[in-house]
Amino acid sequence: MTLQQLKYVIEIANRGSMNEAAKRLFISQPSLSNAIKDLEEELRITIFERTNKGISLSKEGAEFLGYARQVVEQAELLEGRYLNAKPSPQHFSVSTQHYAFAVNAFVNLVQEYGQEEYELALRETKTYEIIQDVKTLRSEIGILYLNEFNAKVINRLLKDAGLHFNSLFTARPHVFISIHNPLAKQSIVTIDDLQNYPYLSFEQGEYNSFHFSEEILSTLSHKKSIRVNDRATLFNLLIGLNGYTISTGVLCADLNGNEIIPVPLDCDETINVGWISHKNATLSKLGAAYIEALQEAIS
Repeated sequence: MTLQQLKYVIEIANRGSMNEAAKRLFISQPSLSNAIKDLEEELRITIFERTNKGISLSKEGAEFLGYARQVVEQAELLEGRYLNAKPSPQHFSVSTQHYAFAVNAFVNLVQEYGQEEYELALRETKTYEIIQDVKTLRSEIGILYLNEFNAKVINRLLKDAGLHFNSLFTARPHVFISIHNPLAKQSIVTIDDLQNYPYLSFEQGEYNSFHFSEEILSTLSHKKSIRVNDRATLFNLLIGLNGYTISTGVLCADLNGNEIIPVPLDCDETINVGWISHKNATLSKLGAAYIEALQEAIS
């Protein structure tokens, strides 16, 4: 086992493709495949599972990747200390539902840990795609919520994908509305109060089941309903149309301004927001730092 082989494993996991990893490493795909095959034979484990749809980490591979990242990070520290070597570009990716605090944490991560070179990704995307991104290691971490209604379906998908849910916080439901909305003066709103206002929700594409909705109470019917794909559009419609959406109540004024406020929603539901990752994978340095930044952002 060589340090180069460990770097190969990390690059393949980052790219989710043997071919893409080979291009980034400036070697041929057969050479890369043979190097991984030799490593697997030496260790007597299967790191990557090959299918017609591509490659994915095995259960053993996810655990191995965590150790490989630690070894490579330590080796780079040694090289930087004694050989004045240029540090390798940092890699990190997170997929998340549309939470302002997730973006705020990402900003803080880059400000504190960003080197001269880095390749990072923040994907605000659909619920099902978050699970698939983490399953295939397109992203190291995913952020979504569980509640009594969706937990059975989401937990089954996580179990089948070898992923683990880690709770960040449990929130009471709030509505996000414009400060100019007549309901902004109320200390709490009811479902009946909201009936004449446009309901805004995030489009879930092919997997548009109620269980994948980013908003709780997804089975309720609405006289006025608009689906959107991104957070900026939703916030603009909150202001422009006096619309509302249902979420955690956690906002960041630094990023989102003061035109939108959370108002508690009168209902008995709770929202358990957390992050998902591979069960047997150790978080990278940036992954662990991002979790810390998340905890600070929501505190």
